[in-house]
Amino acid sequence: MAADLLEKYGNNVTELTLIPSSDGVYEVTKNGALIFSKKELERFPELDEIIDIIES
Repeated sequence: MAADLLEKYGNNVTELTLIPSSDGVYEVTKNGALIFSKKELERFPELDEIIDIIES
């Protein structure tokens, strides 16, 4: 997903951080705000879903 986002947004991405975690945690933040949490929703995000959130 990170590669897809970098390909789509190119130089418009000022920061992209992947932090390995345990217990199946997968969280996506935008400008420091949590925009998706696998732990809360009990599922992985779809790429289009993340793009929609980023662009909103």
